[in-house]
Amino acid sequence: MMPEQLMDLSRLCVHTITTKPWTIEQAAKNFSEAGIGGITVWRDTLNGRDIKQTGQMLRDSNLDIVSLCRGGFFPNSSVAGRQEAIDDNHKAIDEAVALGAPLIVLVCGAVPGQSLTESRKQIKDGIAAVLPYAEAAGVKLAIEPLHPMYADSRSAINTLAQANDMAEELNSPWLGIALDVYHLWWDPNLEQEIKRCGQNNNLSAFHICDWKSPTLDMLNDRGLMGEGCINIKEIRGWVEESGFNGFIEVEIFSNLYWKENQSVFLKKITEAYLKNS
Repeated sequence: MMPEQLMDLSRLCVHTITTKPWTIEQAAKNFSEAGIGGITVWRDTLNGRDIKQTGQMLRDSNLDIVSLCRGGFFPNSSVAGRQEAIDDNHKAIDEAVALGAPLIVLVCGAVPGQSLTESRKQIKDGIAAVLPYAEAAGVKLAIEPLHPMYADSRSAINTLAQANDMAEELNSPWLGIALDVYHLWWDPNLEQEIKRCGQNNNLSAFHICDWKSPTLDMLNDRGLMGEGCINIKEIRGWVEESGFNGFIEVEIFSNLYWKENQSVFLKKITEAYLKNS
């Protein structure tokens, strides 16, 4: 069943990476003036800033801070490297607390040449090691499964089923899943896995953009909603039927759009969100 038409921008969240050329201050001003309801902050935008003050600035701009991106990257061929990842995730949790972000998205990581089975074990062990720190801080973690084309170095978690399995095994109210249509639209089991995710109360975030065909770049050529071949409305219907009613987050990596006037691009985002999401 198709979901109801989106009539306003109250549920729209835009990632700072989407309008990468803007500082976080510029993004806050422009998102707020456009009537956008939420912002997801990428950690690079916080460099050199008082994070607590930045969080207050975002709230003063009438923006809900939806999440912080990103933690993760747990696998490593050395014990020291795996510990370094855990330490960085602790730092990300501290940053989320200072910012006032309730959720950290985990891009889980992988090691080229290391078996995916071993990388997945290291991901599970890494999350388990970080979870007590997250719980003590009151910050939730969300596993984001990535498209299989990133299984070499970005994530060994490549399907929603794998993310569901891991979340259920770790069984913590402080661990959920971030679902991104760009990574999962192709999965023939997607509808049933979304339902499973919702039944376990593990669906924590919903990210959208579009898959352009042909795509010019495996990482930085994502499209505006309606510009590619993903049936975003159908997937949103499944997500909402599963019980999710949170923010709909636009996360676009695009060398082409980053070259544009970002105010023009933001207008395109809001129009595409209302028409094609």
